[in-house]
Amino acid sequence: MKVIAENRKARHIYTIVEKAEAGIELRGTEVKSLRNHAVNLDQSFARVKGGEMWIYDLHISPYEHGNLFNHDPRRPRRLLLHKREILRWGSQVEAKGMTIVPLRMYFNDRGKVKVEIALVKPKKIYDRRQEIQEREEERKLRRAFKVKV
Repeated sequence: MKVIAENRKARHIYTIVEKAEAGIELRGTEVKSLRNHAVNLDQSFARVKGGEMWIYDLHISPYEHGNLFNHDPRRPRRLLLHKREILRWGSQVEAKGMTIVPLRMYFNDRGKVKVEIALVKPKKIYDRRQEIQEREEERKLRRAFKVKV
């Protein structure tokens, strides 16, 4: 598995409830750009629309050696999932106020582009602060043990 891009920011802002692997419908020059790691997942999100799941604001830079066949960098792209998964995730988004966010893009063993998406719940500000405080305490403990040993 060759990781193309990762959305590290999502792990800090959201609490991950469930993960899934999805295929993505791409055009030829988009795949060439992905091989050059020319993608940004930071602002992207997914929605269920018309019984299909679409990913929005996923920025794949135009291929530098492409000509008129280049693609629109921010066009919506369809995610390829089973119908039951799409309906289940769509109902959870509507009912519980959750969001679908891509965590990372990668090439699998067969050379296909896959997107790891997650059903997430936004963290409250106090949850984020508490998480940072716990990390700081853990660092202090490690430093203390390191000095003693």
